[in-house]
Amino acid sequence: MMMSYPSKRVPLHLYHANQCDPKKCTGKKLARFGLAYLHSKPGKLPKGAIFLDPFSKLALSPLDNNKNGIVVLDCSWKEVERTFPVLKKLKFKHRALPYLVAANPVNYGKPFKLGTVEAFAAALYILGSIEQAREILNKFKWGHTFLELNHEPLEAYAAAKNSKEIVSIQTEFMPTALLR
Repeated sequence: MMMSYPSKRVPLHLYHANQCDPKKCTGKKLARFGLAYLHSKPGKLPKGAIFLDPFSKLALSPLDNNKNGIVVLDCSWKEVERTFPVLKKLKFKHRALPYLVAANPVNYGKPFKLGTVEAFAAALYILGSIEQAREILNKFKWGHTFLELNHEPLEAYAAAKNSKEIVSIQTEFMPTALLR
């Protein structure tokens, strides 16, 4: 008889704000492939999960416990400051991703302007789930480019000891203009 073992996959959850072009929405595509859970109500998101929040004071680090999964708010970057407060009240571990560059066709080369799949992949990589990061990026023809563009910083972040060290490491990769 074959034994069934629990999956070591990190559960990926997204709250979709219906603000982006459905044809370009990486979050909805992940949900269609069964790689992420799509939630239409914020209250249904798992409590205690890591919420990737660009306004958080703490950076995501390998120390963060991902057993309850990772949550991303899928919204337009044009609406991010108006939309994020919706999830501020929920019981999450708010963490910001460190400096990375987008590879998606809409924001290619722009720092911090990651799409949903890029945010999930970066978090997975930093948390040590590199194969799962590759798997979700493989659903996009440009997905491998994200890992290529960000290979050095992702490796450094994944080896960091804590959030403070992540913040310190990111300055090595940021252009001087962003450090001012």
